Amino acid sequence: MGAWLTIVGIGEDGLDGLGAAARDAVEAAETLVGGARHLAMVPPDGRERLEWPRPFSGLAEELRARAGRRVCILATGDPFCYGVGTVIARHVPLDEMRVHPAPSAFSLACARLGWSLPDVETLTLHGRPPATFRAAIGPGARVLVLSHDAATPAAIAEMLRDAGHGESRVVVLEHLAGAGERVRETTARGFALDDVRDFNTVAVECAAAPDAPLLARVPGLPDDAFEHDGQLTKRAARAAALAALAPCPGQLLWDVGAGCGSVGIEWMRAARGARAIAVERSARRVGFIERNAERLGTPGLRVVEGEAPDALADLLRDGGPPDVVFAGGGLSSPNLLDACWKALPSGGRLVAHAVSHEGERALFDAHAAFGGELSRIAVSHAAPLGRFRAFRPAYPVTELAVRKR
Repeated sequence: MGAWLTIVGIGEDGLDGLGAAARDAVEAAETLVGGARHLAMVPPDGRERLEWPRPFSGLAEELRARAGRRVCILATGDPFCYGVGTVIARHVPLDEMRVHPAPSAFSLACARLGWSLPDVETLTLHGRPPATFRAAIGPGARVLVLSHDAATPAAIAEMLRDAGHGESRVVVLEHLAGAGERVRETTARGFALDDVRDFNTVAVECAAAPDAPLLARVPGLPDDAFEHDGQLTKRAARAAALAALAPCPGQLLWDVGAGCGSVGIEWMRAARGARAIAVERSARRVGFIERNAERLGTPGLRVVEGEAPDALADLLRDGGPPDVVFAGGGLSSPNLLDACWKALPSGGRLVAHAVSHEGERALFDAHAAFGGELSRIAVSHAAPLGRFRAFRPAYPVTELAVRKR
């Protein structure tokens, strides 16, 4: 069919900021597609104009109905930087489209701040839970955030204060590269901007107080970083488990018998785009998981209240197989490890922990059936012993780690 669809990135400077090829694509189009703000940048001329449909998922059908016509989509900045381009590419073959990107908000912000874009963490809160930002907070971190609306900068400042980063530099950049461009700088503690415009980007340079909690992306977090009732994979064992689980970008973990959600949360923090589903039978602990995920920057963690292995069959039917499974509880349930193993595709990874003799027997049987590596993790902590101090051992943890061939 050839290229019939063109995606043109357009900035606040409108048509004047477009290169010759992008301008030609706009002028040659029979149908213009975009938001009301984008379409208003092109003077009325009688051509068909299509605003983003609601729901947005209807865009693919609208485009298919116009395949073969000259269609031009106007999108903000770089269409493939948290933009519409990634959505369209799922439905239109790349050889049927042409793309003319404009500078992204991130590129423009770095140009204003003198920052190196490859050295900055970037994320979007547009249509996403604000708590996602919490995972990016850390001493010395530089973060660029696409805001959802005018309230986003204040929400970011509040999260920084809550995390002990009140002296962090916060720069609000509004309508970059447009006539209304405005760049203002403050601190999280002193944030008092009450007239922020909806179209803004936030730059953060984190500054931690001496007593701020250190919540690194490297597993494992301190046990007291989690709300729990004692039912959690302890720090050393959790770090070992995550090393065996090997978090990878975009992969899905099932955290079975999740307790307070510590493993699933750390899995998501450790790799960009990593996803997790926590399966927990206790309603009280489900509350722990939800609150911990919000506080530690992984509000996308899905929580399923249910009993394994029955709940796993529903997950498999509704969402497909996981890439990795961690079984940290419920090993005494008949067939649990068998169900976890069967759910995994070839190349999938299973890691399971046990403390009790009954749980160890389940791991020994699984090792005999599946292979892999059995390890025992023994940790001792210094504690008072009368007038002295001595090491007091914690319960040893037996770990099975195996990859499905």
